[in-house]
Amino acid sequence: MSNWSLTRRTVIAAAAAAMAFGAPANAEEKVLDSIHFLIPGGAGGGWDGTARGTGEALTASGLVGKASYENMSGGGGGKAIGYLIENAASQHGTLMVNSTPIVIRSLTGVFPQNFRDLTLVAGTIGDYAAFVVGKDSPINSMADLLAAYKADPRGTAVGGGSVPGGMDHLVAAMVMQAAGEDPTAVKYIPYDAGGKAMAALLSGEISALSTGFSEAIDLANAGEVKIIGVTSEERVDSYPDAPTMKEQGLDTAFVNWRGFFAAPGLPEDRLTAFQAALAKMYATPEWEEVRTRNGWVNIHNSGEDFRSFLEAQEQVIGDLMKQLGFL
Repeated sequence: MSNWSLTRRTVIAAAAAAMAFGAPANAEEKVLDSIHFLIPGGAGGGWDGTARGTGEALTASGLVGKASYENMSGGGGGKAIGYLIENAASQHGTLMVNSTPIVIRSLTGVFPQNFRDLTLVAGTIGDYAAFVVGKDSPINSMADLLAAYKADPRGTAVGGGSVPGGMDHLVAAMVMQAAGEDPTAVKYIPYDAGGKAMAALLSGEISALSTGFSEAIDLANAGEVKIIGVTSEERVDSYPDAPTMKEQGLDTAFVNWRGFFAAPGLPEDRLTAFQAALAKMYATPEWEEVRTRNGWVNIHNSGEDFRSFLEAQEQVIGDLMKQLGFL
């Protein structure tokens, strides 16, 4: 069984912490005049959706005056990390979104930096992974996809919005392993961001797409894809038609954390303000609307709690990648 997720205790503690922040925010409770979000990938990906959804909730609730966004693709996310480090003195108003790949890509050497080279602000959400196929695909379930793969392994490619050995690839490998297949044999085609991967799916270049569940929900609601499997333990209320991997006989579960980082050497008062804005966000109806719409799980860990969490993830992910042959 492959279970790569946060413990129930962590989620319960995060939920309790979020409830403790009190009544919903209003315009009088503004914490920051502005935040600039740096997004290490292109439009249409999970990082993009997380940054823009967070900015939407912060500004709509009045906690932040205005939000701006900058997409900076390249190097599996390394370009944005390098930029934030190299320009640290001028980036005190910037939050960079990231997630599990910052751990994976450091372990695999895709880029030389790791989370310790940045200011750790807070982890904010969890997002399940999903497999989707084009709306007109003859594939309607994981059983159909596996049958196609067994009939023609090299002709049944799976795509993702991350580099080889990255998170989308790792999820695909976990699923294939749960199906009794060689997890390293699946033909995986990487794309720079979710939008480009989606175009490849619709063109038939790939048979299925490994992606974040929130992205899959948007695509399914737009009528572009069918969600054939999600890595949650149970069906998710935000899209209950999506069957879990487990109910289809694939004993695997996964949740990808996402959170925010700032430039190294960030002044303490700015860090405190960033953390306060994000903490208060959980109690607002504006955040609940964004969270529900995207099928996210509230997972809040700030400051040193975030560091401890990341160090634990580094150990767990490293062990799993070795097991799957990626390290």
